[in-house]
Amino acid sequence: MKKLVIKCSSLISNSCLVMVILLLSSSSVVIAQTDGKEAAPADAVVAASAGKKSPVKNTFESNLILEEQTVMVPSKGTLEWDIQHRFGIMNNGFKDFYGIFSPAMIRLGFEYVPVKDLQFGFGLCSDRMQLDLNAKYALLKQTKEGMPVSLTYYGNIVIDNRSKNNFMDYGDRLSYFNQLIIARKICTEFSVQAAISLSHFNNVPGYIDAGGEIQNTVKNDQFTMSLMGKYKISGKMSILVNYDQPLTQNATNNPHPNLSAGLEISTSSHCFQIIVGNTHYILPQNNALYNENDYTNGQFLIGFNMTKLWNL
Repeated sequence: MKKLVIKCSSLISNSCLVMVILLLSSSSVVIAQTDGKEAAPADAVVAASAGKKSPVKNTFESNLILEEQTVMVPSKGTLEWDIQHRFGIMNNGFKDFYGIFSPAMIRLGFEYVPVKDLQFGFGLCSDRMQLDLNAKYALLKQTKEGMPVSLTYYGNIVIDNRSKNNFMDYGDRLSYFNQLIIARKICTEFSVQAAISLSHFNNVPGYIDAGGEIQNTVKNDQFTMSLMGKYKISGKMSILVNYDQPLTQNATNNPHPNLSAGLEISTSSHCFQIIVGNTHYILPQNNALYNENDYTNGQFLIGFNMTKLWNL
């Protein structure tokens, strides 16, 4: 396992270098150049300059990309309804119809954008009836000239709603997730994104040592690096990929990296993603710490994300 993590860490370091080069490369890739021979009127120059500073549109088609958030924040007044569903792993074959009939993980969520670039939301997950309160803010937006990338912050607070017998005090129910996301639309068809996240758990698994002291099996804080990409194959359909590499090294129970891919079908108000990946959890901090499925052993599962937007 340590060798696998070391190899994956090396892979992610090289991938990050490539990603940074792509993200920070000249923004001329996404600019339509003109070849007019005559000087434009002054008012036309002003209008063109304003257009070049306007944000690049549709870096991604949705708030979600497989297991992760995107840099996108919908326009002001948008209400979004999310359904996220994960079946069981496919290793049991026809016994549970490749995981379709095994216990599923489901999350229902709502998000609203009360002011420009700021989104608030909440959701409820069938896993331990966890309630998440989340926020997302677009710090920077890629423009045709000037700003080469988009930068967004996403964070949540999750409350574990199991019986109080599972906790010593209320604070043990809480976990937190903080993420910075940087993305670039390379061209009309292709967008890339990278993210660094910190997950914090007030309560983690532990044991009592020979001296009677409580010892944690994993650290309370977990760092993760993520790489994502989208390639449009038609006006409404895209191929998505996602890789999450845990960076924190624990004494035991290190989580496995996540590798997922999917097909996205989108319209102006709907988005549907079919996913094949190796994470069973939906909430990001749970994927960061508790992913037990090893993609090198073929421990994949099927899932889907579905979003619906209303402009209020």
